Amino acid sequence: MPANRYKSLLKLDFLFKDLNRDLKLVFLSDVVGAFGDGLYYFILPLYFRTELKATPTEVGILFSVLCLAAALTPFPGGILADKYDRKKVMVLGWLLWTPVPLIFSMAGHWTQALPATFMYGVLIGSPASSAYIATSAQKERMTVTFTTISFGWWLGYIFSPALGGYLSTFFGMRTVFFLASVFYTLCALVLSLISSQHAVKSPTQPSLSPTPFKRKKILLWALLFGAIMFVETLVRPLVPQFLEDVFLLDNFRIGVLGSVTFLGSAVLALCLGRIGDRWRKAGAVSVATIFCCISTIILISFNNLPTLALASFMMGPSYVIWSLMGAVTGSIAPEASRARWISVPLTAAMIGAFFAPYLGGLMYESWAYGPFIFSIIITPTLAVLALTKPLKEI
Repeated sequence: MPANRYKSLLKLDFLFKDLNRDLKLVFLSDVVGAFGDGLYYFILPLYFRTELKATPTEVGILFSVLCLAAALTPFPGGILADKYDRKKVMVLGWLLWTPVPLIFSMAGHWTQALPATFMYGVLIGSPASSAYIATSAQKERMTVTFTTISFGWWLGYIFSPALGGYLSTFFGMRTVFFLASVFYTLCALVLSLISSQHAVKSPTQPSLSPTPFKRKKILLWALLFGAIMFVETLVRPLVPQFLEDVFLLDNFRIGVLGSVTFLGSAVLALCLGRIGDRWRKAGAVSVATIFCCISTIILISFNNLPTLALASFMMGPSYVIWSLMGAVTGSIAPEASRARWISVPLTAAMIGAFFAPYLGGLMYESWAYGPFIFSIIITPTLAVLALTKPLKEI
Protein backbone atom coordinates (compact mmCIF):
# COMPACT_ATOMS: atom_id res chain seq x y z
CA MET A 1 0.00 0.00 0.00
CA PRO A 2 1.45 3.43 -0.92
CA ALA A 3 2.55 5.74 1.91
CA ASN A 4 -0.22 8.25 1.16
CA ARG A 5 -2.80 5.50 1.63
CA TYR A 6 -1.42 4.86 5.12
CA LYS A 7 -1.59 8.56 5.90
CA SER A 8 -5.17 8.68 4.62
CA LEU A 9 -6.19 5.84 6.89
CA LEU A 10 -4.44 7.36 9.91
CA LYS A 11 -6.33 10.61 9.32
CA LEU A 12 -9.58 8.64 8.91
CA ASP A 13 -10.16 10.41 5.57
CA PHE A 14 -12.49 7.59 4.49
CA LEU A 15 -14.72 8.56 7.41
CA PHE A 16 -14.44 12.35 7.48
CA LYS A 17 -14.24 13.15 3.75
CA ASP A 18 -17.91 14.17 3.73
CA LEU A 19 -17.62 16.36 6.85
CA ASN A 20 -16.52 19.98 6.95
CA ARG A 21 -14.90 21.55 10.03
CA ASP A 22 -18.20 22.19 11.81
CA LEU A 23 -19.56 18.73 11.14
CA LYS A 24 -16.34 17.21 12.46
CA LEU A 25 -16.93 19.11 15.71
CA VAL A 26 -20.53 17.87 15.79
CA PHE A 27 -19.13 14.36 15.30
CA LEU A 28 -16.71 14.86 18.22
CA SER A 29 -19.45 16.26 20.45
CA ASP A 30 -21.57 13.19 19.71
CA VAL A 31 -18.69 10.89 20.70
CA VAL A 32 -18.22 12.73 24.01
CA GLY A 33 -21.93 13.07 24.83
CA ALA A 34 -22.75 9.50 23.86
CA PHE A 35 -19.92 8.14 26.00
CA GLY A 36 -21.46 9.82 29.02
CA ASP A 37 -24.99 8.79 28.05
CA GLY A 38 -23.98 5.19 27.46
CA LEU A 39 -22.56 4.88 30.96
CA TYR A 40 -26.07 4.51 32.33
CA TYR A 41 -28.72 4.44 29.57
CA PHE A 42 -28.56 0.72 28.81
CA ILE A 43 -28.64 -0.33 32.48
CA LEU A 44 -31.11 2.38 33.55
CA PRO A 45 -34.07 -0.08 33.58
CA LEU A 46 -32.09 -2.30 35.95
CA TYR A 47 -31.42 0.70 38.22
CA PHE A 48 -35.14 1.42 38.30
CA ARG A 49 -35.84 -2.22 39.13
CA THR A 50 -33.18 -2.95 41.74
CA GLU A 51 -32.52 0.36 43.50
CA LEU A 52 -35.78 2.26 42.99
CA LYS A 53 -38.04 -0.79 43.52
CA ALA A 54 -39.98 -0.49 40.25
CA THR A 55 -41.87 -3.38 38.64
CA PRO A 56 -41.54 -3.94 34.86
CA THR A 57 -44.83 -2.08 34.36
CA GLU A 58 -43.57 0.85 36.46
CA VAL A 59 -40.35 0.87 34.44
CA GLY A 60 -42.63 1.13 31.42
CA ILE A 61 -44.39 4.13 32.98
CA LEU A 62 -41.04 5.86 33.49
CA PHE A 63 -40.05 5.32 29.86
CA SER A 64 -43.49 6.45 28.70
CA VAL A 65 -42.94 9.71 30.60
CA LEU A 66 -39.60 10.03 28.80
CA CYS A 67 -41.35 9.50 25.46
CA LEU A 68 -44.04 12.03 26.38
CA ALA A 69 -41.39 14.70 26.84
CA ALA A 70 -39.74 13.59 23.61
CA ALA A 71 -43.08 13.97 21.80
CA LEU A 72 -43.84 17.43 23.21
CA THR A 73 -40.47 19.14 22.74
CA PRO A 74 -39.21 18.64 19.14
CA PHE A 75 -41.69 21.06 17.53
CA PRO A 76 -40.88 23.97 19.90
CA GLY A 77 -37.24 23.08 19.34
CA GLY A 78 -37.78 23.25 15.59
CA ILE A 79 -39.37 26.69 15.86
CA LEU A 80 -36.43 27.94 17.94
CA ALA A 81 -33.95 26.45 15.46
CA ASP A 82 -35.58 28.18 12.47
CA LYS A 83 -35.85 31.52 14.30
CA TYR A 84 -32.56 31.71 16.21
CA ASP A 85 -28.99 30.46 15.95
CA ARG A 86 -29.14 26.66 15.59
CA LYS A 87 -25.79 26.31 17.34
CA LYS A 88 -27.18 27.91 20.52
CA VAL A 89 -30.25 25.68 20.47
CA MET A 90 -28.02 22.60 20.14
CA VAL A 91 -25.90 23.70 23.11
CA LEU A 92 -29.06 24.43 25.12
CA GLY A 93 -30.30 20.90 24.47
CA TRP A 94 -27.20 19.38 26.10
CA LEU A 95 -27.18 21.83 29.00
CA LEU A 96 -30.75 20.78 29.84
CA TRP A 97 -29.54 17.18 30.03
CA THR A 98 -26.57 17.93 32.30
CA PRO A 99 -28.43 17.73 35.66
CA VAL A 100 -30.51 14.68 34.66
CA PRO A 101 -28.13 11.93 35.89
CA LEU A 102 -27.51 13.82 39.12
CA ILE A 103 -31.25 13.92 39.81
CA PHE A 104 -31.46 10.19 39.08
CA SER A 105 -28.73 9.60 41.65
CA MET A 106 -30.72 11.37 44.37
CA ALA A 107 -33.96 9.40 43.83
CA GLY A 108 -34.96 6.97 46.57
CA HIS A 109 -38.06 5.55 44.87
CA TRP A 110 -39.10 5.17 41.24
CA THR A 111 -41.69 7.95 41.57
CA GLN A 112 -38.92 10.38 42.55
CA ALA A 113 -37.21 9.63 39.24
CA LEU A 114 -40.18 10.96 37.22
CA PRO A 115 -38.89 14.59 36.95
CA ALA A 116 -35.46 13.44 35.75
CA THR A 117 -37.07 10.97 33.33
CA PHE A 118 -39.17 13.78 31.83
CA MET A 119 -36.10 16.02 31.51
CA TYR A 120 -34.20 13.13 29.90
CA GLY A 121 -36.84 13.05 27.17
CA VAL A 122 -36.55 16.75 26.30
CA LEU A 123 -35.38 16.97 22.67
CA ILE A 124 -35.19 20.73 22.18
CA GLY A 125 -31.86 20.39 20.40
CA SER A 126 -32.62 17.46 18.07
CA PRO A 127 -34.38 19.37 15.23
CA ALA A 128 -31.64 22.03 15.37
CA SER A 129 -28.96 19.36 15.12
CA SER A 130 -30.64 17.57 12.20
CA ALA A 131 -31.26 20.86 10.37
CA TYR A 132 -27.66 21.95 11.00
CA ILE A 133 -26.34 18.70 9.50
CA ALA A 134 -28.78 18.74 6.56
CA THR A 135 -27.86 22.34 5.70
CA SER A 136 -24.12 21.69 5.97
CA ALA A 137 -24.12 18.37 4.09
CA GLN A 138 -23.69 17.87 0.35
CA LYS A 139 -27.13 17.08 -1.06
CA GLU A 140 -25.98 13.95 -2.89
CA ARG A 141 -24.25 12.71 0.28
CA MET A 142 -27.06 13.52 2.72
CA THR A 143 -27.70 10.03 4.11
CA VAL A 144 -24.05 9.09 4.49
CA THR A 145 -23.37 12.39 6.27
CA PHE A 146 -26.14 11.72 8.77
CA THR A 147 -25.05 8.15 9.36
CA THR A 148 -21.36 9.12 9.61
CA ILE A 149 -22.22 11.54 12.40
CA SER A 150 -24.44 8.91 14.01
CA PHE A 151 -21.37 6.64 13.79
CA GLY A 152 -19.75 9.13 16.18
CA TRP A 153 -22.67 8.76 18.57
CA TRP A 154 -22.49 4.97 18.55
CA LEU A 155 -18.68 5.08 18.71
CA GLY A 156 -19.07 6.87 22.03
CA TYR A 157 -21.49 4.16 23.14
CA ILE A 158 -19.28 1.17 22.28
CA PHE A 159 -17.28 1.04 25.52
CA SER A 160 -19.38 3.03 27.94
CA PRO A 161 -22.20 0.51 28.71
CA ALA A 162 -19.64 -2.13 29.73
CA LEU A 163 -17.71 0.48 31.73
CA GLY A 164 -20.94 1.73 33.32
CA GLY A 165 -21.92 -1.82 34.27
CA TYR A 166 -18.46 -2.40 35.78
CA LEU A 167 -18.46 0.88 37.73
CA SER A 168 -22.00 0.32 39.00
CA THR A 169 -21.00 -3.10 40.31
CA PHE A 170 -17.91 -1.93 42.21
CA PHE A 171 -18.55 1.75 42.95
CA GLY A 172 -22.33 2.16 42.71
CA MET A 173 -24.59 4.09 40.36
CA ARG A 174 -23.86 7.48 41.96
CA THR A 175 -20.36 7.40 40.48
CA VAL A 176 -21.78 6.46 37.08
CA PHE A 177 -24.33 9.28 37.14
CA PHE A 178 -21.72 11.86 38.19
CA LEU A 179 -19.41 10.90 35.31
CA ALA A 180 -22.32 11.05 32.84
CA SER A 181 -23.07 14.62 33.90
CA VAL A 182 -19.42 15.61 33.40
CA PHE A 183 -19.42 14.23 29.85
CA TYR A 184 -22.69 16.02 29.03
CA THR A 185 -21.01 19.29 30.05
CA LEU A 186 -17.95 18.55 27.92
CA CYS A 187 -20.22 17.82 24.95
CA ALA A 188 -21.87 21.24 25.28
CA LEU A 189 -18.42 22.87 25.40
CA VAL A 190 -17.37 21.16 22.15
CA LEU A 191 -20.58 22.27 20.42
CA SER A 192 -19.91 25.85 21.48
CA LEU A 193 -16.94 25.81 19.05
CA ILE A 194 -19.01 25.24 15.88
CA SER A 195 -19.99 28.11 13.60
CA SER A 196 -23.35 29.78 14.00
CA GLN A 197 -26.07 28.81 11.54
CA HIS A 198 -29.38 30.53 10.85
CA ALA A 199 -32.19 29.40 8.58
CA VAL A 200 -31.82 31.12 5.20
CA LYS A 201 -35.02 32.48 3.71
CA SER A 202 -34.41 32.46 -0.02
CA PRO A 203 -36.09 35.29 -1.97
CA THR A 204 -36.80 32.86 -4.80
CA GLN A 205 -38.79 30.58 -2.48
CA PRO A 206 -42.38 31.86 -2.22
CA SER A 207 -43.40 29.67 0.68
CA LEU A 208 -41.79 28.36 3.84
CA SER A 209 -43.65 25.08 3.46
CA PRO A 210 -42.93 22.20 1.11
CA THR A 211 -45.23 21.77 -1.87
CA PRO A 212 -48.45 19.87 -1.01
CA PHE A 213 -46.97 16.71 -2.56
CA LYS A 214 -43.84 16.89 -0.39
CA ARG A 215 -45.87 17.83 2.68
CA LYS A 216 -47.96 14.70 2.21
CA LYS A 217 -44.78 12.65 1.82
CA ILE A 218 -43.34 14.00 5.08
CA LEU A 219 -46.58 13.17 6.90
CA LEU A 220 -46.58 9.62 5.50
CA TRP A 221 -42.99 9.15 6.61
CA ALA A 222 -43.93 10.52 10.02
CA LEU A 223 -46.65 7.87 10.36
CA LEU A 224 -44.23 5.11 9.38
CA PHE A 225 -41.54 6.32 11.78
CA GLY A 226 -44.18 6.50 14.52
CA ALA A 227 -45.10 2.85 13.90
CA ILE A 228 -41.45 1.76 13.80
CA MET A 229 -40.63 3.55 17.05
CA PHE A 230 -43.71 2.08 18.72
CA VAL A 231 -42.51 -1.46 17.99
CA GLU A 232 -38.89 -0.73 18.88
CA THR A 233 -39.70 1.08 22.13
CA LEU A 234 -42.07 -1.73 23.12
CA VAL A 235 -39.07 -4.04 23.60
CA ARG A 236 -36.04 -1.76 24.01
CA PRO A 237 -36.33 -1.16 27.80
CA LEU A 238 -37.14 -4.86 28.23
CA VAL A 239 -33.92 -6.22 26.70
CA PRO A 240 -31.69 -5.73 29.78
CA GLN A 241 -34.54 -6.90 32.06
CA PHE A 242 -35.00 -10.03 29.92
CA LEU A 243 -31.26 -10.74 30.05
CA GLU A 244 -31.32 -10.44 33.84
CA ASP A 245 -34.63 -12.21 34.57
CA VAL A 246 -34.59 -15.02 32.01
CA PHE A 247 -30.89 -15.57 31.29
CA LEU A 248 -29.67 -14.53 34.78
CA LEU A 249 -26.88 -12.23 33.54
CA ASP A 250 -25.27 -9.66 35.85
CA ASN A 251 -24.90 -5.91 35.20
CA PHE A 252 -21.39 -6.22 33.78
CA ARG A 253 -22.30 -8.86 31.17
CA ILE A 254 -25.46 -6.97 30.28
CA GLY A 255 -23.36 -3.83 29.88
CA VAL A 256 -20.94 -5.72 27.60
CA LEU A 257 -23.85 -6.84 25.41
CA GLY A 258 -25.02 -3.24 25.34
CA SER A 259 -21.58 -2.22 24.10
CA VAL A 260 -21.81 -4.88 21.38
CA THR A 261 -25.20 -3.44 20.35
CA PHE A 262 -23.74 0.00 19.89
CA LEU A 263 -20.74 -1.45 18.07
CA GLY A 264 -23.32 -2.83 15.63
CA SER A 265 -24.91 0.62 15.43
CA ALA A 266 -21.55 2.24 14.64
CA VAL A 267 -20.40 -0.29 12.04
CA LEU A 268 -23.72 -0.82 10.28
CA ALA A 269 -24.65 2.89 10.34
CA LEU A 270 -21.97 3.54 7.72
CA CYS A 271 -23.31 0.70 5.57
CA LEU A 272 -26.87 2.00 5.86
CA GLY A 273 -25.70 5.47 4.86
CA ARG A 274 -24.23 4.15 1.64
CA ILE A 275 -27.39 2.13 0.95
CA GLY A 276 -29.44 5.30 1.42
CA ASP A 277 -27.38 7.42 -0.97
CA ARG A 278 -26.68 4.80 -3.64
CA TRP A 279 -30.09 3.15 -3.63
CA ARG A 280 -32.90 4.71 -1.57
CA LYS A 281 -33.20 6.15 1.90
CA ALA A 282 -36.32 4.00 2.22
CA GLY A 283 -34.13 0.98 1.53
CA ALA A 284 -31.87 1.89 4.45
CA VAL A 285 -34.91 2.22 6.74
CA SER A 286 -36.22 -1.15 5.53
CA VAL A 287 -32.90 -2.93 6.07
CA ALA A 288 -32.56 -1.47 9.58
CA THR A 289 -36.05 -2.72 10.45
CA ILE A 290 -35.29 -6.22 9.12
CA PHE A 291 -32.14 -6.35 11.24
CA CYS A 292 -34.29 -5.49 14.27
CA CYS A 293 -36.59 -8.44 13.52
CA ILE A 294 -33.80 -10.98 13.00
CA SER A 295 -31.89 -9.87 16.09
CA THR A 296 -35.01 -10.25 18.26
CA ILE A 297 -35.55 -13.79 16.99
CA ILE A 298 -31.98 -14.72 17.90
CA LEU A 299 -32.18 -12.94 21.26
CA ILE A 300 -35.09 -14.95 22.59
CA SER A 301 -34.04 -18.25 21.01
CA PHE A 302 -30.55 -18.88 22.39
CA ASN A 303 -29.15 -18.65 25.92
CA ASN A 304 -25.40 -18.47 25.40
CA LEU A 305 -23.12 -15.45 25.40
CA PRO A 306 -21.66 -15.70 21.84
CA THR A 307 -25.12 -15.97 20.27
CA LEU A 308 -26.46 -13.18 22.47
CA ALA A 309 -23.51 -11.07 21.32
CA LEU A 310 -24.50 -11.75 17.69
CA ALA A 311 -28.11 -10.77 18.45
CA SER A 312 -26.90 -7.62 20.22
CA PHE A 313 -24.69 -6.65 17.27
CA MET A 314 -27.55 -7.11 14.81
CA MET A 315 -29.81 -5.03 17.04
CA GLY A 316 -27.55 -2.04 16.40
CA PRO A 317 -29.24 -0.74 13.21
CA SER A 318 -32.52 -0.27 15.09
CA TYR A 319 -30.87 2.69 16.85
CA VAL A 320 -29.81 4.21 13.52
CA ILE A 321 -33.46 4.87 12.60
CA TRP A 322 -33.16 8.22 14.40
CA SER A 323 -30.46 9.52 12.04
CA LEU A 324 -32.26 8.09 8.99
CA MET A 325 -35.28 10.13 10.09
CA GLY A 326 -33.24 13.30 9.76
CA ALA A 327 -31.79 12.25 6.40
CA VAL A 328 -35.20 11.46 4.88
CA THR A 329 -36.94 14.62 6.09
CA GLY A 330 -33.92 16.88 5.63
CA SER A 331 -33.77 15.99 1.93
CA ILE A 332 -37.45 16.87 1.41
CA ALA A 333 -38.01 19.92 3.65
CA PRO A 334 -37.18 23.49 2.49
CA GLU A 335 -34.20 25.19 4.13
CA ALA A 336 -36.18 28.10 5.60
CA SER A 337 -38.35 25.80 7.72
CA ARG A 338 -36.23 22.66 7.72
CA ALA A 339 -35.97 22.26 11.50
CA ARG A 340 -39.74 22.61 11.97
CA TRP A 341 -40.45 19.94 9.34
CA ILE A 342 -37.78 17.66 10.78
CA SER A 343 -39.56 17.95 14.12
CA VAL A 344 -42.73 16.44 12.59
CA PRO A 345 -41.44 12.83 12.23
CA LEU A 346 -39.53 13.22 15.51
CA THR A 347 -42.79 14.10 17.26
CA ALA A 348 -44.71 11.33 15.51
CA ALA A 349 -42.02 8.81 16.43
CA MET A 350 -42.17 9.72 20.10
CA ILE A 351 -45.98 9.76 20.13
CA GLY A 352 -45.76 6.22 18.74
CA ALA A 353 -43.27 5.40 21.48
CA PHE A 354 -45.33 6.98 24.28
CA PHE A 355 -47.62 4.06 25.03
CA ALA A 356 -45.17 1.34 24.01
CA PRO A 357 -43.00 1.00 27.17
CA TYR A 358 -46.05 0.75 29.44
CA LEU A 359 -47.78 -1.79 27.19
CA GLY A 360 -44.52 -3.68 26.86
CA GLY A 361 -44.18 -3.80 30.64
CA LEU A 362 -47.70 -5.18 31.04
CA MET A 363 -47.08 -7.83 28.39
CA TYR A 364 -43.72 -8.69 29.94
CA GLU A 365 -45.24 -9.26 33.38
CA SER A 366 -47.78 -11.64 31.84
CA TRP A 367 -45.25 -13.48 29.69
CA ALA A 368 -41.62 -12.37 29.27
CA TYR A 369 -41.49 -13.51 25.63
CA GLY A 370 -44.78 -11.83 24.63
CA PRO A 371 -43.61 -8.33 23.60
CA PHE A 372 -40.64 -9.76 21.69
CA ILE A 373 -42.86 -12.11 19.67
CA PHE A 374 -45.25 -9.23 18.94
CA SER A 375 -42.27 -7.22 17.62
CA ILE A 376 -41.15 -10.12 15.42
CA ILE A 377 -44.61 -10.36 13.84
CA ILE A 378 -45.00 -6.63 13.12
CA THR A 379 -41.54 -5.50 11.96
CA PRO A 380 -41.49 -7.30 8.56
CA THR A 381 -44.68 -5.48 7.57
CA LEU A 382 -43.10 -2.13 8.44
CA ALA A 383 -39.98 -3.03 6.43
CA VAL A 384 -42.15 -3.71 3.35
CA LEU A 385 -44.22 -0.52 3.85
CA ALA A 386 -41.03 1.56 3.72
CA LEU A 387 -40.53 0.41 0.11
CA THR A 388 -44.04 1.12 -1.16
CA LYS A 389 -44.81 3.71 -3.84
CA PRO A 390 -46.38 6.42 -1.58
CA LEU A 391 -43.07 6.67 0.27
CA LYS A 392 -40.91 6.64 -2.83
CA GLU A 393 -38.34 9.38 -2.53
CA ILE A 394 -37.60 12.39 -4.62
